[in-house]
Amino acid sequence: MKIIWLGHSSFRIEIGNQVLLVDPWLTGNPMLPEFHHKKAIAGATHILVSHGHGDHAADAVAISKELSIPVVGIYDLMSWWEGQHGIAVVGFNKGGTVALGDVAVTMVTAVHSSSIATDNGPVYAGHEAGFMISGEGKTIYFSGDTDICMDMQLMQELHAPQIGILCAGGHFTMDMKRATYAANKFFTFETVIPCHYRTFPLLEQNADVMKAGLTGVNVIEPEVMVAITL
Repeated sequence: MKIIWLGHSSFRIEIGNQVLLVDPWLTGNPMLPEFHHKKAIAGATHILVSHGHGDHAADAVAISKELSIPVVGIYDLMSWWEGQHGIAVVGFNKGGTVALGDVAVTMVTAVHSSSIATDNGPVYAGHEAGFMISGEGKTIYFSGDTDICMDMQLMQELHAPQIGILCAGGHFTMDMKRATYAANKFFTFETVIPCHYRTFPLLEQNADVMKAGLTGVNVIEPEVMVAITL
């Protein structure tokens, strides 16, 4: 499989017979120059959205229309987008699993918030979530935006993910120290990829704390548009 960081919390994951765009934020993403946009989404089969905030969901509808592919995520938001924009969607909820080709995606708990900005203020966008993405004999835990939660213990027992893509920038999500604690306390990852960091000065700028704290784990600081092959 190939995991390609698009900056912030956006990823292109090539796994099994699928090309998944996870929380693809293109427009206004300071880490992803515009000349990369076409290549970043080329050949995608599905878009996964963890929650409604603009730095995760703002481009989902436009990409869905451009590529004629479905958006996959929490039922409430998917139903609303389907009605408002006429796009194809796969709406499900926490604990549910959907088959995307030969890849299984299970929605899991995240602890955050979820809304969409409008001219009249934020509107409810369904609950925030994370995903367990299974294919090629491996499982990736994409945390979405979250803090530590005890549900992570159950996630490990039920899914035993080998790869963790963990938000770790602080301020809006776990910081490096808390993400490291969560990885040590609840999971037995082989590989951890931090995200939701480096985008703005407000966020953490490196994963030194995580690298020092996760002994025996391959902590990979991703580079934009550079494939991590696992």
